[in-house]
Amino acid sequence: MPSPAPSASPDATGEWPGRDLGLPSSGPRSVGRLGRRLLALAIDGVLTDLIAFVFHVWSPAEPSAGINWGLVGIFAGLQVVFLALLSGSFGHVCVGLRVVPTRGGYIGVVRPVVRTVLLSLVIPAVIFDRDQRGLHDRAAGTVLVRR
Repeated sequence: MPSPAPSASPDATGEWPGRDLGLPSSGPRSVGRLGRRLLALAIDGVLTDLIAFVFHVWSPAEPSAGINWGLVGIFAGLQVVFLALLSGSFGHVCVGLRVVPTRGGYIGVVRPVVRTVLLSLVIPAVIFDRDQRGLHDRAAGTVLVRR
């Protein structure tokens, strides 16, 4: 009697992002893919701009030369609050993603702070491992998965 087939894998080698973490290759709790991540980041960026515009921190009519620390602060604050309360940023929630600790349990407050500080630096977020976790997720001990 044949054994049940393992969950479908995206490539012929039987490897998929999250396999080493015990995550499925597709469906709920599988690693969030790049398209959803970028869409979530765009949503978070628009929300940040909207809040900054409403509170006069930023105006699209006044271009700035350099980093607008008010925008960075609003973005970081939103990330920490939404991650701690909803296990995902506003954009993550909109596109069906959530951030979970690799060892399970509640995400807490420290993980969102570590993850957000490194995400705000940008470079750690664009360096991925084979599980498609950025350095910001590795340092925080988290992984971005589908809801």
